[in-house]
Amino acid sequence: MIERDLANKLEGAIAHTSAVALLGPRQVGKTTLALEVGRRFDAHYLDLESEQDRARLAQPELYLADHQDKLVILDEVHRAPGLFPVLRGLIDRARRAGRASAQYLLLGSASLDLLRQSGETLAGRISYLELAPFSVLETQNIPIDRLWVRGGFPDSLLAEDDARSLRWRQNFIRTYLERDIPQFGRRIAAETLRRFWTMLAHHQGGLLNTAQFARNLGVDAKTAAGYLDLLTDLFIVRRLPPWHANLGKRLVKSPKVYVRDSGLVHALLAIPDRETLLAHPVLGKSWESFAVENLLIAAGDKAQGYFYRTGGGAEVDLLLAWPDNSLWAVEIKRSLTPKVERGFHAACEDLKPAKKFVVYPGQERYPITAEIEAIPLHELAKLLSEA
Repeated sequence: MIERDLANKLEGAIAHTSAVALLGPRQVGKTTLALEVGRRFDAHYLDLESEQDRARLAQPELYLADHQDKLVILDEVHRAPGLFPVLRGLIDRARRAGRASAQYLLLGSASLDLLRQSGETLAGRISYLELAPFSVLETQNIPIDRLWVRGGFPDSLLAEDDARSLRWRQNFIRTYLERDIPQFGRRIAAETLRRFWTMLAHHQGGLLNTAQFARNLGVDAKTAAGYLDLLTDLFIVRRLPPWHANLGKRLVKSPKVYVRDSGLVHALLAIPDRETLLAHPVLGKSWESFAVENLLIAAGDKAQGYFYRTGGGAEVDLLLAWPDNSLWAVEIKRSLTPKVERGFHAACEDLKPAKKFVVYPGQERYPITAEIEAIPLHELAKLLSEA
């Protein structure tokens, strides 16, 4: 089993908080991680997709009160929104009895619904963590190109060969469209949403143009925006916001949008292996989005990610803003001999970042200029995780 970097953070959150919500897409390994950490707390596990376990919670207050002496893991908790008021009462009762932590670990696959339901009833009693697919820091014994091509979902990454990996991802997409999304109460034709998802893959890392998506789908802009919100809520898509500052420049104000897992991008575009990917037009944007996602995972909640672009051509692929107001500028190149473009220099003149990096697919870290370093992706990810 590949150890997850989030394990220690999850254990600490459980030990200091009454309830913890572990969020992330389906099949990313939430249950495996929860059970692994739960063993250290002698946890009791309930899967709310199981009819048997849902039957046990027919009288949730009575059942859960019998297990207040241990951590209770509630998997797919969004399936039972009526549980949250019950949990609040049980948490408050346990607090009065002197137990203020390690009561409930809630697992969910949809951020918006779970955040809204828990936020309304468990405010001040719950903390949130997100489990992403495997990152470059967790898979250092696996070739980085394999992680890039197959993506970070465990069953895809660890498949016996590329064909089995691709088949798993295609089945994952089909299951999401036909089974998982309807569970969240969204009545959307699976084929329409597949077309939208595929459009996003072709548009990987581009500026969001909702009106264009809507025209291509034959729907109105509000409907297309709703589709994007849904995929963002399900941890499938990320909007990377533009950097806004009063610099006297004409700044791009639309966010960038990309499918977060590179393996899903390649499955949507029918790219079976590395050789096919290297000849595909999405190559550069796929690598850029893969690098951005891994760096944001490594930074966690310590730094906020943006991109920077002006009407005059100044551009930074990833701008990391730290709590002390310092900035790191990151350019991403799919070349073993990366060259810094004029737009990056112009952006650095505008922003005055504390550090400047060019991420490239090589193995050696070296200076390009006195202020700009070329750096492998896994090294910069390590710097961010340790910052």
